[in-house]
Amino acid sequence: MTEEKIRELLNEVKKGNLNIDEAYQRLKGLPFEDMVFAKVDNHREIRQGFPEVVYCKGKTVKQVTGIIKKLNESSSSNVLATRADREMFDAVAVEVPNAEYCETAKLIMIKKGEQTRKGNILVISAGTSDLFVAEEAALTAEVMGNHVERLFDVGVAGIHRLFSYRNMLDEAKVIIVVAGMEGALASVVGGLVAKPVLAVPTSIGYGASFNGLAALLGMLNSCAPGVSVVNIDNGFGAGYTASIINKINEMGAK
Repeated sequence: MTEEKIRELLNEVKKGNLNIDEAYQRLKGLPFEDMVFAKVDNHREIRQGFPEVVYCKGKTVKQVTGIIKKLNESSSSNVLATRADREMFDAVAVEVPNAEYCETAKLIMIKKGEQTRKGNILVISAGTSDLFVAEEAALTAEVMGNHVERLFDVGVAGIHRLFSYRNMLDEAKVIIVVAGMEGALASVVGGLVAKPVLAVPTSIGYGASFNGLAALLGMLNSCAPGVSVVNIDNGFGAGYTASIINKINEMGAK
């Protein structure tokens, strides 16, 4: 339930169109709903501007389906679930027919109505192998109501490819850079722009990359100012943070 919906409900009580018992029944699901195996946070949208996002890995198909169904029923906003497999999506789609699935990003999305997408977030990937993380970041930001552009496979081994798209760097309000191997692309982009750069190290690389640790350390030690780093393969975290920054920028512009 959103702040707007709560205000509408209270106004209906004030006008006498709704009695206190009826209002209580609608509100009793706040701040959370106890499902025994999970406590669904129906209050999160009011606190943070977006409903609780479901991390599916480690959960059973039944648990994922139950949680997503509850979130879908309790919110008028989009619903997002990360790290979901095809079996989970197939079960969710039975309960929520308009659910969508992205195989690359392993995301389940329930989109409710047309959205006005705000600002401009640019998601850049160093290589095609990084797309599973880059798409997770891009789709997370889109589901949260942001305009997102994509620029893929422009890593430092062929840096001229990046420079051919300098206009995209200039037009973006926030930039997410996704890279494995040594993670150098984040520093390159950070040295070219005067805007927030969110660096996402991926687990892509040969043995000494240590499943993304080398890229993580490289990004943390970037000499380019304005580069902030999220955890390895955490496209969701980057997309979410970029959305917050982008919306603050939009409010400031008004």
